[in-house]
Amino acid sequence: MDLDIQDIIIAIDGYSSTGKSSFAKRIAHSLGFVYLDSGALYRGVTLLVLENGWHEGERIDTEKLEPALHDLDLHFEDHGKGTRTYMGERCIERQIRSMKVSALVSPVAALACVRAYVDARLRDLARNRRVVMDGRDIGTTVFPDAELKIFMVADQKVRAQRRMDELVAKGEDVSFDEILANLQRRDYIDSHRAASPLRQAPDAIVLDNTNMTFEQQMAWLETILRERFAR
Repeated sequence: MDLDIQDIIIAIDGYSSTGKSSFAKRIAHSLGFVYLDSGALYRGVTLLVLENGWHEGERIDTEKLEPALHDLDLHFEDHGKGTRTYMGERCIERQIRSMKVSALVSPVAALACVRAYVDARLRDLARNRRVVMDGRDIGTTVFPDAELKIFMVADQKVRAQRRMDELVAKGEDVSFDEILANLQRRDYIDSHRAASPLRQAPDAIVLDNTNMTFEQQMAWLETILRERFAR
């Protein structure tokens, strides 16, 4: 994308498996921005819960989790092969993309203490940078003053198929019905949680990519950037 863009924050929100992360990563690469994956931080906290057994079903032991967040070092590193998520010195990128983590991430992310931790980490990582960030409350809670807000949607069955293709490519044995049920549950939890529920910011632009190729999405974005932020 041959554009000279102002120093702005691009906030991308929307439902799971709409391609927010892939879209944000391509934008960051094209514009030379820093990419921050808020979902990876929530998944990192979820992995911590799973590895320590701090849950019973979808009930999270917050008495053990909340104090552990004070010393939890979740961050991103880029060694030339794309951004990876780390817990301390350990790369956890593969572990946080598993179905076990996916099944528990929404209840964990609904906790006020977890959202406060992730919001603080994101603000710290984004300080004084040209940033593109994706998640579910970036434009409404984390960066309500972001210069460009995008809200991504897509048909639920299309999203489930995308997620299934991604997991199968990684060698996981999953079923379409299992993934669709997981998406439906996550959509409900994300939209109905008490702390920072998923919703479209009033000034966000909706991108429905149900029937769009990746290149069409990038062309859609380029038009907006040229009209609003090109120098």
